[in-house]
Formats: sequence, structure tokens, C-alpha cells
Amino acid sequence: MDRRSFLRTTALGGSAAAATTLAAPAYATGKRTLTMVTAWGRGLAGVFDAAEHAANAINTMSDGSLTVEIKAAGELVGAFEVFDAVTAGQADMYHAADYYFTGQNPGYQYFTAAPFGMTAQELLNWYHHGEGMGLHDELGQIFGLKSFIAGNTGAQAGGWFKKEINGPEDFNGLKFRMPGMGGQALGKLGASVQNLPGSEVYQALASGAIDGTEWIGPWADEKAGFQEITKFYYTAGFHEPGAALTLATNRDVFEGLSPAHQKMIEVAAAETHQWSLAQFLNNNGAALQRLQAGGVKVLEFPDSVWDAFGTAAKETLDEYNGDEMFAKIRASVETSMKASSGWIVKSEGAYRAQRDRVMG
Repeated sequence: MDRRSFLRTTALGGSAAAATTLAAPAYATGKRTLTMVTAWGRGLAGVFDAAEHAANAINTMSDGSLTVEIKAAGELVGAFEVFDAVTAGQADMYHAADYYFTGQNPGYQYFTAAPFGMTAQELLNWYHHGEGMGLHDELGQIFGLKSFIAGNTGAQAGGWFKKEINGPEDFNGLKFRMPGMGGQALGKLGASVQNLPGSEVYQALASGAIDGTEWIGPWADEKAGFQEITKFYYTAGFHEPGAALTLATNRDVFEGLSPAHQKMIEVAAAETHQWSLAQFLNNNGAALQRLQAGGVKVLEFPDSVWDAFGTAAKETLDEYNGDEMFAKIRASVETSMKASSGWIVKSEGAYRAQRDRVMG
């Protein structure tokens, strides 16, 4: 029996008779303020926007009865400390990328993005019409969280480099910023991988502490200013083909809210996911044109590098199969991904190829 079940059972006194006379759940009444901590520096393009959008949506829907106050990274806790702050009750909710917390459970990787994993649309299919949302909740129960995906960057870029990458050997000894299992896979190619909060990446690249970095995509990367430091930009990456963000609430706090307020959080998260994805995809094309006009060399990794990425990614994922929850989530993801992509490739994929060919 877990801690939460024990507390509930003892509160009932173990009496079957009492169970038949329980009153309806007592919810907090009056106005309520929730503190949201984020993994993002204030104003960080796209990701902090998503946190703000979710908070504003909740505030508006509640008509003042529920207020979310945002704390950017470093204002209450550090970027990578938000998970512990919410599980411990130091804050009420967080907005972050859940793959920052694979140290808690490797299954969290899949609620952001896994190497060679789901695109944004495939992830959405799995989350809302497959097992995704239920598995996110099952994982959250272990840590006393109620979690919803609440943002998506779309496919992320391969990253910024100070030299061209001509083969897998060019990663050997390279100091590169990449979080999650994508970073672990890159480490198998000999890279010295670092996991830095977004607000620290520019300075690390400028100072030479790192030789390269991935961040998100053209718009957010331009806003971050990486083009001021290096001009080699790889636009397709293996590590985050559709990276989701998460809004997670302390489960005791969530269950103490009224059903209406609970639904507001869920709806705000879902709406933020679509709004955020559209924001990134709407801005990336124009930003890429500006980067190219400014002298950035836009590149694609050669096939030999993609092959090396694939081998390293599979080895990395396989290493976690001993964790029951990870294996369960991985199997669900891969089953859903194959089913989704089978139609998307033959319909939208074929259409796009023909559109480019016919319309130019």
C-alpha cells in the first residue's frame, strides 16, 4: 500500500460502515492562489510564453476565483528543482519539460520527446486517444502529481556547431549541450554532453564552455542569439521530433480544488499545447530565412551520422527497459507511433511531396 492509500484508509478508520456515510468531498472555498514554478527564465521565447499562456487561461476561466502566480527559474527555485518543489509542497504547480526529471523515473522522457520518437501530432494522438494521458497520470501518482501536457515545440533542430559535422567521429570530444536520452545517445558517440538550463546556454556557448548546443528551433534559437556566436546550423535532429511541455500540479492541491477548477487546469493545458505548437511553427520559417540572410549556414547531417544516431539511440533506450514503468510506456508509445505514422505518411506525407513537386 502506498503512502497516499495508507492515509486515506486510516482517515476512514478502516470501518466499512463509515464508508457508507461519508459526506461528499470537501473542496476549498473562496479565492485561491496557486504558485507555478517554471524551468524557464522569464521571457524565454516560446517556453515561458507557454507557461504564461496556461496561467492566464486558468485565471480568465476562473473569473478570479483561482489565480496562478508564475515564478520564473531562479525566482523561487532553480530550473531543474521545480519537480521536487512541487512534490514537496513548496510550490503548487510547475511548467517544464518532463525529460528533465528522468532521474526520478526514465518514463518521463516520453512525455517530452524520446530519440527517434513521436512527432507532435503522433504524440497528441497517443496522449488523447491512446494510453498517453492515463500513463502520465499513473506516473504522476507515484510522485504525488497530477500532470498534463501543456505546450509543444514541434520538431527541434539538430543544433549549433562551431564546425561542420562530416561524420560520427566529429562528435568525439565535442562539448555539447543536450538534455535527456538524446544527450546520452550523443555521449555514446564520444561527445562530452552537458545539461544546462536554457537561460545559461548562450553564455556557455559564448565563453567556450561548450562547443555546440541544441535548443529548440529557428525562432527560439534566433531570440537566444546563438547566430551571434556560430554560423553552422543543423535544422533536423534525432533527439526531439515533437517535444511536449508539462503542467503538473501537486496532487493533494489538485484534489482539494473543485471539479470546475480541476477541469480549468486540464482545459488550459490542452489549449496551451495547441497554441504553443502553432506559435513555434508559425514563427520558425521566417526566422530561418532571417538566419540565412545573416550568414548562417543551414546544413543537414549526412546519412552516416543519422545511422550512428540511430544505433546510439536504440542502445540508450534499451538500457532502461529494466524499469517496468519505462518499458510499459515505451511499448505503448511505439505501438501508437506505428499506427499513427502508417496513415500520416501515406496521406499527408504523400500530399506534401506532391505539393512541393507540382506547385514548386
